[in-house]
Amino acid sequence: MSTSTETRADATTTAPATHPEEPTAGRPVPPSAVRHSVVEDVLGILTGTFAASLGLFLLKSSGAVTGGTAGLALLLSYSVALPFGVIFFAVNLPFFALAVWKKGWNFALRTGAAIALVSVMASLHPAAMGSLHLDPVYGVVGGNLLAGVGLLILFRHQSSLGGFNILALLLQEKLNWRAGYVQMVLDVAIVLASLVLVPPLLVLLSAAGATLLNLILALNHRPGRYLGK
Repeated sequence: MSTSTETRADATTTAPATHPEEPTAGRPVPPSAVRHSVVEDVLGILTGTFAASLGLFLLKSSGAVTGGTAGLALLLSYSVALPFGVIFFAVNLPFFALAVWKKGWNFALRTGAAIALVSVMASLHPAAMGSLHLDPVYGVVGGNLLAGVGLLILFRHQSSLGGFNILALLLQEKLNWRAGYVQMVLDVAIVLASLVLVPPLLVLLSAAGATLLNLILALNHRPGRYLGK
């Protein structure tokens, strides 16, 4: 998700806002926390991926972009004759490998399942609804709202949609680059690159939509606020 994006996974950084790709694995569980059952996790991941993929479908239907690997996949889908779902899956493969390395198999497998589901559902929405020509404002606002809600659900079931967060953490550990700033630079780079294919006014609208998504996550995804795991 242009789709680019929260309690930042970099707990020590003071970088602004949060990111839609933030993994939450590895946090200690308070004694009072009630763990999700397997059924709850499965339904949660299905619900989160459906909402996120529908949001990305609205963004694509309005010709918009966003940050993160979702934004990169959207941008590539405007110039490459491949379905968005195929591009999204391919873009996230390197980050899946990083997730295995940095976060362990439990989080990585849940994330891999979420990425695969979004990739499949991205093709189901246009098959069910056909080609849509949305008002850009409606598409950007609705798309980012749905994507944000979907990501919140995924985070709360120890999953994510892959992305730049793992890379940012790796660069912080190896080069001492602060993860928050690395993520911000990567997102800005994607939005700026979209100027090649997307009209400037729509790029500005997309940037505002990505900010809305960040705000949704920042207001709802904080340490200690949600105890389930």
